[in-house]
Amino acid sequence: MKRRDIEALRERVGCAAVLEKASFAIDIKESTRRAIKFRRGGEIIIVTHEGRGWFDPLSDAKGDVFGLVEHLDHVGFCEGAERVADLVGFTITEPEWQSLEPDGGYDLSLPDRWQARRRPWPGSSTWRYLNGERCLPSPLLRTAIKGGLLREGPHGSIWAAHTDKTGVVTGWEARGPQYRGFSSGGRKVLFRLGSVTASRLAVTEAAIDAMSLAAIEGMREGTLYLSTGGGWSPATQAALWDLASRQDARLVAATDANAQGDLFAERLRAIAEDAGSDWSRLRPHEEDWNETLKIREKEMRERRERGVPHSRRPRQGRLRPAEPALDPTGRDAGGRQGVMEN
Repeated sequence: MKRRDIEALRERVGCAAVLEKASFAIDIKESTRRAIKFRRGGEIIIVTHEGRGWFDPLSDAKGDVFGLVEHLDHVGFCEGAERVADLVGFTITEPEWQSLEPDGGYDLSLPDRWQARRRPWPGSSTWRYLNGERCLPSPLLRTAIKGGLLREGPHGSIWAAHTDKTGVVTGWEARGPQYRGFSSGGRKVLFRLGSVTASRLAVTEAAIDAMSLAAIEGMREGTLYLSTGGGWSPATQAALWDLASRQDARLVAATDANAQGDLFAERLRAIAEDAGSDWSRLRPHEEDWNETLKIREKEMRERRERGVPHSRRPRQGRLRPAEPALDPTGRDAGGRQGVMEN
């Protein structure tokens, strides 16, 4: 096949066509216009570059449409190119996208877009989403708002700031009842909640998970709660290494309890080893920290309704009660998957 034929196929066949033909389905809730997530069972492929590029978040695999066919079908380039050619004219089902950027937002610079949005306040749609639907406690929300970390996004969504080590906002995670994405034109570094001089660095995959873990632990003293925004950019890796290389630093992989979370935890282990810091794995009872928090709040509410006495929630700055003893598999005496920090 000549080079011009290869380039023509690359232009005519997108990665989405390959994935739909292979029975992958679009996860609209966790997709953005620039990064569309496809799932097939436990497999995940993210399509980027307007459908011309892709990567596997559970491995280092990435490439163009030809590389995608090779990756999925385990064939060589020549056979893969023939399969791509068979998809010329294949019609895919396009998702409907709704931008959550403010009208005219792209006419403003990134800092101006951030400053143009109001901070959440009790009773606002964003506050109700975080406090009501996500069960984040009011004292913690006030701490995050006072630190300049949150903004009211459109349609009841929340903007959670990513900053560099000087505190400059580089972008923001956008989360809402039906939306998940990152600011257009922004750059993922880290969401940071807590003392910037803290030695314990708890790394999660989303800002809401970072805040949920902080709520569960009662804003543990000496802890900086971090989020990578579900990505792993060079800027994020450099920022984590910079934090982990500080004296007495301890990197805590508080990522999700699933395959992607385990992969991210191993990457954090590698950073810790390279930076010469301690490392540990902290797992949520449920798949992520917000689900764990919501279930805990539900159980506490049910206990109150039944009139069953319960201990007070730890106040800000207090350590949470000790976890029950765990066996080597991370389960407590009742057989429930627990939190293990080692």
